[in-house]
Amino acid sequence: MGISLDGLASGLDTTALISSVMQVEAVPQTLLKYKSQDLQSMVSALQGLNSRVAALATQSTAAAKPGALDLNTATTSSDKVTATTTAAAKAGALDFQVTKLAQTQITVTPIVNAVVGWPYTTMTINSGGQSYTIEPLSSNLDDVVKSVNAAGAGVTASKVAVGGGEYRLQFTATKSGEAGSFTISDPGTAYANVKTAQDAEISLWPGTTAAQVVKSSTNTFTDLLPGVSITAKDVTAAPVTLTVARDDAGITKLASDLVSGVNGIFSYVASKTAVTSTTNTSGTSTTAGILAGDSAVRSVNQSILSAASLPVGTPPRSPSEIGISITKTGTMEFDEKKFSAALASDPAGTAAKVQEIATRIAAAATNASDKFDGTLTKKITGQQSEVRDLADRISDWDTRLESRKATLQRTYSGLEVALSNMKAQQSWLSAQLGGLSSGSNSA
Repeated sequence: MGISLDGLASGLDTTALISSVMQVEAVPQTLLKYKSQDLQSMVSALQGLNSRVAALATQSTAAAKPGALDLNTATTSSDKVTATTTAAAKAGALDFQVTKLAQTQITVTPIVNAVVGWPYTTMTINSGGQSYTIEPLSSNLDDVVKSVNAAGAGVTASKVAVGGGEYRLQFTATKSGEAGSFTISDPGTAYANVKTAQDAEISLWPGTTAAQVVKSSTNTFTDLLPGVSITAKDVTAAPVTLTVARDDAGITKLASDLVSGVNGIFSYVASKTAVTSTTNTSGTSTTAGILAGDSAVRSVNQSILSAASLPVGTPPRSPSEIGISITKTGTMEFDEKKFSAALASDPAGTAAKVQEIATRIAAAATNASDKFDGTLTKKITGQQSEVRDLADRISDWDTRLESRKATLQRTYSGLEVALSNMKAQQSWLSAQLGGLSSGSNSA
């Protein structure tokens, strides 16, 4: 608990006096705190920029990879069949007909064998070329189900209520298609198949002498063409045509997203370097953005702009010819119609130009955001080091100010004690003089 010095002898508000002195003494520390806050705000802004530039580096590096714009999409002539592609897909077409869908075997105990408890001590399941003998812990149907499910026989069991407190057991293969086929044998029990194990089948080049049946344990036929898979939802009465063609929409989106990524950097830099004006009764004041005037930020912004807008190809041509152009405000613009027209007339050349731009952007963005040698990374590291140094100096000032305050408290305390002693001495002297004066008057 602190000791108040106020008014011990002088009647002065010494606490307020000390507080006033300490405010003056603390001015250097306060200035350091303001500087630290500004630096921390700058570090935060730089980190925000660096993360965006790093994301652009990743995006553009992916777009610059060989074959990144060799995009194809697959369609079918029937809504009963869907198609998907990977990067390995190439343009082409194929006719086929879906003749069967895959089925997963489901087998149940016969209706005449609806039971409350299992009447047998063992059960044999033949699946995948192996036999599994299962011995339930008891005749309780829950124990039977548990034993089957724990046997790893490629079959799961479940108990189905059929009324009157009786149940039938249902057995389901864990694999789809013929690979999941199984049989169950028990004395005197004839199991009924609800669904038989069946592979999906398609007929390639149907109706021709080249027709050939292809099977799949699921309704999906993987890599029917290189990088192209189809999934059947129903059998088809007529042949289906699978068509693989250049994915113009996907290529256009990739180019558009690249321009959007670049503009995202410009927008962020603009927001952190903008100068704003505020007018009030005191007049007009201007405030510069936290990154305004920073040469490293300006350099990064310019290098990315140059990478996106400089001529491409041989001989060098303006990117505006494929719909990528620089605006009067120093940002990039993407003209989808112009890009689509360029892609239609020269798909290989247009893709090559996009990849050249992507390669340059990747280099500029990586140079700025590399986690070891990036210009922004180094800038952030330097600012963080200065913030730590300021924190140490501010902490030193805490110790210095605490010592100064203690000195002032001792000084004022000593003054109060001295003044109190002087007042006591004055009172004593006054009393003595008063006594002498009284004695002289008596005489």
